[in-house]
Amino acid sequence: MANAGCGKSFEFPVRVRFGDTDPYGVVYFASYFRYCHHGIEEFLRHAGLPPEEYFRNRQEGFGLPVVGASCDFLKPVKYGDELRLAVSVVKIKEKAVTFGFNFYYLNSEQLVARGEATIVAIDRTWKARALPERLKDAVAAYV
Repeated sequence: MANAGCGKSFEFPVRVRFGDTDPYGVVYFASYFRYCHHGIEEFLRHAGLPPEEYFRNRQEGFGLPVVGASCDFLKPVKYGDELRLAVSVVKIKEKAVTFGFNFYYLNSEQLVARGEATIVAIDRTWKARALPERLKDAVAAYV
């Protein structure tokens, strides 16, 4: 997996909730993907792009589904732990953006998990199309 922290990043805290854990009290793997999606939403909001206007834009006829995701779990994280999620842009293509995610314990540089997720711009017929220029410009500042 590529280094998920190659460029400038946007960071925010994540608190592990009881429902995020498995029967062993450790963060369930699928919860990390929910955290990553939340990271994309907060990144877009921070960049001045309301996610509710970008994931599915009926007026302009485009959407931004996640088409690929991966995550490596390096340290066990438990209920009540506080994390810091650093979201970066790994790469931009004509029709896609890959985001990187580094999870650290809050107030620490200890990496506990890292991942990536790729979104692709689609049109009303679900065919890939060019990224909206506003999105492309906003994420380019983070490469």
